[in-house]
Amino acid sequence: MDNVSYIEDLYREWQTNPSIVSSAWDAYFRQTAEMQVAPSEATAQPPVRDMAFRQGRVDSLLWAYRDIGYLYARLNPLGGDYGPEHDYLRHEDTGVYEKLTLEEFNISEADLDTIFFAGRAMKPSRAPLREILKAFQETYCGAIGVEFLHIQNKHIRRWLIEKMESARNRPTLDAGQKRIILEDLLRTEALEQMLGRSFVGQKRFSLEGSEAIIPGLHFLVDSANTYGIEDFVIGTTHRGRLAILSTILHMTPEEIFSRFEENFQAGMSHGTGDVKYHIGYETDHILDDSGTAHISMVANASHLESVDAIVQGKARALQDKKGNHERKRILPILLHGDAAFSGQGVVAEVFNLSHLPGFATGGTIHIIINNQIGFTTPAREGRSSIFPTDAAKALPVPIFHVNGDDPEAVVYVADLALQFRQTFGADCVLDVFCYRRHGHNETDEPSFTHPHMYKIIGSHPGVATIYGQRCAETGVMTKDDQTAVTQKYTESLKQALETSRSEPISQIDTSQGPDWARISSQYSSEPVDTAVAESTLRRIAEHITKVPEDFHIHPILGRILQRKRETFEQKAMVDWSFAEALAFGSLVLEGIPVRLSGEDCVRGTFSQRHLTWWDTQSDQPHPYTALQTLDAGQAEFSVFDSPLSEYSVVGFEYGYSLVRPQALVAWEAQFGDFANGAQVIIDNYIASAQSKWGRSSGLVLLLPHGSEGQGPDHSSAHLERFLQLAAGNNMQICNATTPAQYFHLLRRQVKAKYRIPLILMTPKSLLRHPKVISALGELAGGAFGQVLDDSCEPDQIERVLLCSGKVYYDLLAQREALDKADAALIRIEQLYPFPDEALGACLARYPRNREVTWVQEEPRNYGAWAYMHERFARYFPKIKLRYLGRDESPSSETGSHKQYQAEQKKLVEDALGATEVAKADGKP
Repeated sequence: MDNVSYIEDLYREWQTNPSIVSSAWDAYFRQTAEMQVAPSEATAQPPVRDMAFRQGRVDSLLWAYRDIGYLYARLNPLGGDYGPEHDYLRHEDTGVYEKLTLEEFNISEADLDTIFFAGRAMKPSRAPLREILKAFQETYCGAIGVEFLHIQNKHIRRWLIEKMESARNRPTLDAGQKRIILEDLLRTEALEQMLGRSFVGQKRFSLEGSEAIIPGLHFLVDSANTYGIEDFVIGTTHRGRLAILSTILHMTPEEIFSRFEENFQAGMSHGTGDVKYHIGYETDHILDDSGTAHISMVANASHLESVDAIVQGKARALQDKKGNHERKRILPILLHGDAAFSGQGVVAEVFNLSHLPGFATGGTIHIIINNQIGFTTPAREGRSSIFPTDAAKALPVPIFHVNGDDPEAVVYVADLALQFRQTFGADCVLDVFCYRRHGHNETDEPSFTHPHMYKIIGSHPGVATIYGQRCAETGVMTKDDQTAVTQKYTESLKQALETSRSEPISQIDTSQGPDWARISSQYSSEPVDTAVAESTLRRIAEHITKVPEDFHIHPILGRILQRKRETFEQKAMVDWSFAEALAFGSLVLEGIPVRLSGEDCVRGTFSQRHLTWWDTQSDQPHPYTALQTLDAGQAEFSVFDSPLSEYSVVGFEYGYSLVRPQALVAWEAQFGDFANGAQVIIDNYIASAQSKWGRSSGLVLLLPHGSEGQGPDHSSAHLERFLQLAAGNNMQICNATTPAQYFHLLRRQVKAKYRIPLILMTPKSLLRHPKVISALGELAGGAFGQVLDDSCEPDQIERVLLCSGKVYYDLLAQREALDKADAALIRIEQLYPFPDEALGACLARYPRNREVTWVQEEPRNYGAWAYMHERFARYFPKIKLRYLGRDESPSSETGSHKQYQAEQKKLVEDALGATEVAKADGKP
């Protein structure tokens, strides 16, 4: 039944018995009856049918306002159209959109005074059409424009319509709140101008032109008590960072100015330090009601949007740590640039994480500082969409576009976004249309490429001036009082500047919080007790191989578990994955949480892990994870398959590790080769954050590595790149070859008194190699060995071969096949920090050998050869290190399995055969 037929039937029922319909329809039909006049001869439709048709046309127009009203909103502070070369709306596209006119919807102007139904949200819900249109223009085409009809969730749609149309998207602030907004603007403007005058030519990425961001953030954090928020985790762009640090995080002006003066005392910056617009900070923000909320601004690199996933990980870690499973008490906030939001693919990756079980944070508020320009690139050349926000429309995320010259509107949508987040646990985007007073930075000249735009900007008053005039006219604050606020704050800034120049700041607080208080950031080679009582290991082994009653396990998996159990019980031996499970289990029993994520990591890329089992006879997914049920008092054990992404997921886990140093946090690559999809995070955070920002992390990267004939993209975790990044004991790089070594490495990572990242090359074929097993006693009584010596007689040794990783087992097989006892195979299990003492002690057992050969299966320009050659020259100058391995290659491995086999055969034969080693020039 169509709408018209339905209304006609309802009307006939009403004519028979008015009480049979609802009071709303009764009132509607009564008013319609009163308005009816005698129809003319030309009238072909009955009055009710005609009214239903006209209501339908009005409904279509109102839905068009909801759908595309944002295209006609007054968003641009520089004017709605200042030339096709600069306007945000593509002019060639304007004709394809509906016009919000009466003619477009076949509505007569004679109906402007006719009463129509406007929907339940508008008050009053029935009004003359001209009043309805005025209300909808104010709601959807004023200083705020909204995109939300891409959201199919009817509850979200109804909630947004109710909130927006009932208030007409019109802020209702009292004089005190308006005064806070104005003072924020005045102080931000004064700070930026002071920095500009005092440090001419220095980059600061000024917020001038987009100062309304500050009161928006201020009202967000001051809403903490209202919405039950305890922590804010903020990630931001360069632009405006200093103003946010000053106004929102209360960093003192002296600390900010010292970053420009570089008037430091020794030790202030922790290592190399970083530029002022990258630094992070943590503080307790004083709320307007005298309460506090903790705010953490995450340090970030210049790589735009790289901080996004880190903020998510940090927020999730806080939620997990506090048991905040409803995810309402910790709020992530991300500030973006318009060009970066649409241009950087990691933005879409992070949105994709937002509703996944292992990565959800209960919703993020995204604020785009929309300068309508990139560095010099205009929007028309920087994105294919009208707005930068289209990446968010893949998910049920409302998008609020707002004019940055209307700070009350910015505050209003910030509050509405927070209400939405707390109600639906979903992301929300605020697209603040503003401009950039200066160039991309203060040393840049923007008028070279945008002369017309910057001519307009040059004569455009700042938002503090615009809003100040409005406040003066409405009696909020007089012009004289505004001047006094600015002068008083400016004088305090001048005094702070003088202090910063005369009294060096001894130490800016960059601590990571109380959880890190007793944890060192400095690596130590002191032994760490990682042994576990045999009784505990047996208890774990029994539990993780026992299938619960009434659980129907996959028959193949059942046989695998049975074999593992029998091997353990009868021979007291464990393979790689079993040792890993024992390490995880022992940690959670000791109260140490464990979190593992990665592509397919629950089962394992190579079907080796099987941490979670699935009931094969359940119609609904019925998983069981044995490590989560070891003991009622155990720590949490979490394992999550991640989306098919490296960049965002590694960033997330790195952020998670910043908050939980007492937890083992690990990410596993599907193949180690794919880790370079996260190279931005590896280079700019994992490897260097401690040196730049004093930020420690205990993140573990598990990277399957080894040449096995699977082709160039399934062979190398690019060990050489990690070794290139290694300096100042910034991370541990290991290539363990036994299950026991792996067991102790995992435990050492959280049992040691220090935290630095662990980069671990892990096996593939060795996962099922018959020799890659360890005795239970090695787990119960051993420890991690940086170097593993050969069990040979030194006097019989003619050749010392050094190697690392899987190639050891190929060499061992060749030695056994030849029945040779004159070659020693020494394994370097920890490549960095370089184990000079352990290796020196090992080499001392072979005093007759003044020559050592480094054997690797990677090409010469891959792997550890260049690193080992340089280290030998430094630590063992009297010992000549020769190279044996593949020639240099642009690719990590051949694509032919047959060629791989031939190359590998020659390699091990050359290493252990009778002929002299070829290519032994000792040059890297």
